[in-house]
Amino acid sequence: MKRIVLWFASTATIVVLLFGYHTSTNDTSATTAPSSASSTSPSSSPSSSSPSGSTSSSSSSSSPSAAKTYTGSVASTRWGPVQVQITVTAGKISDVTVLQQPNGNGKDAEINAYALPILVQDTLSAQSADIDMVSGATVTSDGYVQSLQAALDEAGI
Repeated sequence: MKRIVLWFASTATIVVLLFGYHTSTNDTSATTAPSSASSTSPSSSPSSSSPSGSTSSSSSSSSPSAAKTYTGSVASTRWGPVQVQITVTAGKISDVTVLQQPNGNGKDAEINAYALPILVQDTLSAQSADIDMVSGATVTSDGYVQSLQAALDEAGI
């Protein structure tokens, strides 16, 4: 009889804990950036990404080795927008800046503080958008790669 009561109590506790777990939500994604109807992998087909929302600016020097910046389009993810800006010097990516990132709650900030430096370093090492996703930050990684590919397309790399 004691085993049955103990089993029932532990089962009830586990069920309560499972239903009480709250996942991350981001209410600002609907108002911050428009959602896209389809999602394609920009690294597998560079022509499939659309840089129509991207803008670019360049430095005032006309030297071929002058640094130029290119801003990728905003990639809408389920947790919020992601936008990347690259600096190209002598045909190589010399710097990556993340302009927008999901920030709806503390969990988003924690994930991005870990994942974005890894994504930036991988981009500088690979010199392309062919980088690995960061485990635990797959949605942000996917948005990062989409925006990065749009910036690379703009730069002609």
